Amino acid sequence: MKKINWQNLIIAVIIPLLVGGLSALFTRGGMEDFEAVNKPFLTPPSWLFPVAWSILYILMGVASYIIFMSEDNRDKVPAALTSYGVQLLVNFFWSILFFNLKVYLLSFAWLVLLWILIMMTMASFSKISKNAALLLLPYLLWVTFAGYLNFGVYILN
Repeated sequence: MKKINWQNLIIAVIIPLLVGGLSALFTRGGMEDFEAVNKPFLTPPSWLFPVAWSILYILMGVASYIIFMSEDNRDKVPAALTSYGVQLLVNFFWSILFFNLKVYLLSFAWLVLLWILIMMTMASFSKISKNAALLLLPYLLWVTFAGYLNFGVYILN
C-alpha cells in the first residue's frame, strides 16, 4: 500500500470545499428566498443541503487525489483532472443560476449538463481507478435528486 501524501490529499479536499464555500457565500441571500418558494414532495430540510454537499465535496476531493497520485495510466490523468475541473466549475455556477438569478428552467438544463459532465468524469476516472470513480457515485445520485427538486421548483413556481 502506498503512503498517503497528506499535503496533496488536503489540497485535493480543500479545492472542492472552497468552490462549494464560495458558491454558498455568493448565494446566501438566495437561500432565504428559496424558503418562500413552493417545493416538491421529498424536499429535505434546509440543514441537510450543506451537510450533504460538504460530504460530497470531500468525496470528490479524495477521488481527485487518487487520480492525481495514481501511477497507473499517467497519460490519462491530465484529461481526467480537466474533466473534473470543468464539472466543478459548472457545479459552482448552478447555485448562482438557481438561487440568485432564479432562472429555474435554465438551472435545470445546467444540472443536466452537470450530470453529463459528472458521468464523463466518472468514465475518465474509471480508466485510472475504479475506486475514484465510485467515490463520485453519491455525487451523481445527489445531482440526480437535485434535478428532481430543481424541476419541481420550476413547475410549482
